[in-house]
Amino acid sequence: MPTYEYLCMDCGFKFEEFQSIAAEPLHVCPKCKGNSVRRLISGGGGIIFKGHGFYQTDYKNKSFAEPSHPTKEAMKAKSEAAENPKKSEDAKKKT
Repeated sequence: MPTYEYLCMDCGFKFEEFQSIAAEPLHVCPKCKGNSVRRLISGGGGIIFKGHGFYQTDYKNKSFAEPSHPTKEAMKAKSEAAENPKKSEDAKKKT
């Protein structure tokens, strides 16, 4: 059920009401009991999906979270290793 915002045109009181979509808009102000309440148009709070599988961290395994294409750093390291095979072999021996 959505939360609607209302404004009383008599006293300027702004309030929210949790109502069904099918419910009639309110007409009486809860503060001054005036009959000039208007429903405001608001941006809303957005849709919230609840349950398993709606979050970025809910992958079956880590391979789904990794990018399918190589990163710039990986491509740079690969090209450097191809250009200088001797340096990469020396680096492996040192470690």
